[in-house]
Amino acid sequence: MKCMRNSLQLIPLLLCVAFGNAQTAVTSIHGTVFDQTGAALANAHVSISDPATGYKSERVTGPHGEYAFEQVKPDTYTILVVAPGFAPQKQVAELLVNQARTADFKLAVGAASGETVEVVSADSALNTSDATIGTPFDTHQIQSLPFEGNNVLDLLSLQAGVLFLGDKTTQQQNTDGRSGAVDGARSDQSNVTLDGVDDNDQNAGYAFSGVLRSTRDSVEEFRVVTTNANADSGRSSGSQVSLVTRSGTNAYHGSVYEYYRPTNTVANDWFNK
Repeated sequence: MKCMRNSLQLIPLLLCVAFGNAQTAVTSIHGTVFDQTGAALANAHVSISDPATGYKSERVTGPHGEYAFEQVKPDTYTILVVAPGFAPQKQVAELLVNQARTADFKLAVGAASGETVEVVSADSALNTSDATIGTPFDTHQIQSLPFEGNNVLDLLSLQAGVLFLGDKTTQQQNTDGRSGAVDGARSDQSNVTLDGVDDNDQNAGYAFSGVLRSTRDSVEEFRVVTTNANADSGRSSGSQVSLVTRSGTNAYHGSVYEYYRPTNTVANDWFNK
């Protein structure tokens, strides 16, 4: 009975861990609304919307002018701020996976029914919210950059501190933990998640491939935290790789492609012959 009681006590803990790991496929945005003098504006209405999907969410600023949208799906959003006696203002911001975004607003005095002031936001790849070090890859980079075998995780090798010895046979990968070393950690110390779900190879632990093969046509974006991962990241002490799959929109879209790899133009491997 004692063993059964201890096992039941572990169930809530395991559920918390499972849901905690599932939060790595989202992002967040927060900021402060000021007036022209720099004073905080309370009770201002802040909304984010995605015209491609019709998603919309609203918040009201707190007593210090602060607002926050947590657990938001990575995408490009239009942020609109409206306050009585001030001209509405909006920004278009790209929210990347697993990287919080800060968007502050300074409203000018004006009629609410007048024109909306549009502010060009700063580069979304610059992380100013926490101490994590890592590079996000958006849709344009994934579609444009060449990589061998159509494996998106091969883009890991483009970052500082990553050692990639190239694709080798399964036997070589199993005996050499350096094939995907990030900041000195072994390959099996990297954590790969796909839409917040564990995608790690539990048997071999390859850093550059998950259990589910993620192609460039199925991945919307991903981010790799190489150092100083936040508390919401778990499982491993090495790199944290968060992938997000592409989703549909209100408009019809698609892609057509063909892979043509003739052998007469391929260079021979020195170790092959």
